[in-house]
Amino acid sequence: MMAGDYLHNLFGLAGRTAVVVGGTGVLGGALAEGLARAGAFVVVAGRGADRGSGRVAAIKAGGSDATFVTVDAVARDSVRALLDATLRATGRVDILVNCAGVNSSLPYFEIPDDDFDRVIDTNLKSTHLGCQIFGAHMADHGGGAILNIGSVSADKPLSKVFAYSASKAAVVNYTRNVARELAPRGVRVNALCPGFFPAEQNRKILSPERVAAIMGQTPMNRFGEPAELVGAALLLCAPTAGSFIAGAELYVDGGFTAMRL
Repeated sequence: MMAGDYLHNLFGLAGRTAVVVGGTGVLGGALAEGLARAGAFVVVAGRGADRGSGRVAAIKAGGSDATFVTVDAVARDSVRALLDATLRATGRVDILVNCAGVNSSLPYFEIPDDDFDRVIDTNLKSTHLGCQIFGAHMADHGGGAILNIGSVSADKPLSKVFAYSASKAAVVNYTRNVARELAPRGVRVNALCPGFFPAEQNRKILSPERVAAIMGQTPMNRFGEPAELVGAALLLCAPTAGSFIAGAELYVDGGFTAMRL
C-alpha cells in the first residue's frame, strides 16, 4: 500500500458529513476547512451568515464542499433544526464539532449575572445541546464522533477569565461523562483543548504584560496557529485513526500544561 493510501485510510473522511457549530469563528473555521480537506462534506453552523458564507466559499475554493446553516447554539429548537437541515441535505451526520465559544474579562467583583450566564450558556450549554441532540441521532443510526472544544483552562484556571475557565473545566468533565454514556452505542466523544490561539474572544485581554506571562509559561514560546489544531481533530474524529479513543482530552498548547515554575 502506498503511503498516501495508508494515510487516507487512516485519517480520511470521504463520504462523511461533519457539522461544525461555531464554524464561523477563527478556530471553528480552521477545523471546518481541515475536515473538508480530509474529504468530509462540512456544514458550517453559526450566527453570522456573512462569515458563514465566506467560510463556505473558502472551502469550495479549496476543492471541497460545504454549506452554511444558521444556528443559535444555546436554543434547543435551533440545534434540532440544524440536525434536521443537515439530514435533509446529506441524509447523515457522522461528526459533530462543538466549537461555539465566548469569553469575558471583567474584574471578578464586577461580573454581572447576565455576562456570567452568557459565557456558561455559550460554552457549556451549547456543548450539552449538541451532544444530546446529535448524539441521540448518531446512537440510533450507526454511531459517530463528537468533538468538544475545551481549553488549557480546563486543566488549571486562568486568571482574569473566571466564567470561561469554569465553563471549559465543565466541558471536559461533561465530555468524559457523555463519552461513557455513548461509547456502548458507537458514539465516540472527546475533547480538544487548545492553548493560546489569538481569536476574537481573547484578543482584547492580550495586553503586552499578559502576552509576556503567557510566553513565559509556554515552552514553545509562541501562540498557536489555527491550522495546528486540525491534525489533532482528525485523529479524534476519523473513524479509523480514532476508533478506540473515547473520553479523552487532547491538549494542543505548545507545552503550556506541561510547564510549572
